[in-house]
Amino acid sequence: MSDNIEPGNTPAPAPKQPVQASNWEREVLEKLVFATLKEQKASRRWGIFFKAVTLLVIVFALSAYFDFSWTGSDGETLGRHTALIEVEGAIDSEGSGSAAVVIPALNKAFSDSGSVAVVLHINSPGGSPVQAGMIVDEMVRLRKGYPGKPLYVVVDEICASGCYYIAAGADRIYVNKASIIGSIGVLMDGFGFTGIMEKLGVERRLLTAGENKGFMDPFSPLTEKHKQHAQAMLNEIHEQFIQVVRDGRGKRLKETPDMFSGLFWTGAHAIDMGLADAYGTVDSVARDVVKAEDIVDYTQHEGLPERVLKKFGAAMGAGAMKSAVDTVKPSLR
Repeated sequence: MSDNIEPGNTPAPAPKQPVQASNWEREVLEKLVFATLKEQKASRRWGIFFKAVTLLVIVFALSAYFDFSWTGSDGETLGRHTALIEVEGAIDSEGSGSAAVVIPALNKAFSDSGSVAVVLHINSPGGSPVQAGMIVDEMVRLRKGYPGKPLYVVVDEICASGCYYIAAGADRIYVNKASIIGSIGVLMDGFGFTGIMEKLGVERRLLTAGENKGFMDPFSPLTEKHKQHAQAMLNEIHEQFIQVVRDGRGKRLKETPDMFSGLFWTGAHAIDMGLADAYGTVDSVARDVVKAEDIVDYTQHEGLPERVLKKFGAAMGAGAMKSAVDTVKPSLR
């Protein structure tokens, strides 16, 4: 049986439902938005972090370069205290044992009205007689300028040769019973390669203007004239060294034939010989001798730029040249 559909009575179509985005599309959009916001926040945090680190590095570099310290600027005082200056390693034109480092520290320590006494804490095998001489001259000048402010030396492991040259300029020298003290002598060392050159058939071609310009050249034979000249120069520096020790130690010195021969002794024996005064450390001297237990370090430390340059080898050329020249320089070590 067929349905009869009359015109005008056609049924209306069902209404269409609105089209909505599927769930996965919405989730993707939300994730993208949140990821973008998270990335922006992280970027801002890292930006703040790197700016803070950069600022800290700049502050540290400036403080290291200008050697800011707790002792304050000139004219400031930290109250009653014992002034400390550390001297570690060789006495030469670089490092903590150079006159350029020690002398400014001495001046700052003596000039501070709060410092009761100055203590040089020394641990060195010696080095340059020139650097040692400049430091001793300044020590003598400052002791005269500040007669009420004593200058003491406290020895750590070793105080030999050029180091003892400096120590002799102090009011008193304190040691450990096992410290190494002395070696009052001068040396000039190097190498000669003439025999090897002859065996290898190597000819040395050295041209000079001045007959003695090639003095101590390691590739040329050492003449008797040059040997005598070098020995006379060493003897002269040795006499200067001996005079500094005699002036500094005075009647405390119990001279023996071996005292100025270059030998060294233990701290215990050095006290018996008058080369040292007593046992002591930095703390014990500050507490028991100076009567000022507060210790302020006046040591002039190396700045950051110098440390960085040396770390990455910028000073290698200068070091090589220095090594070549040092072989012919008189040395107190």
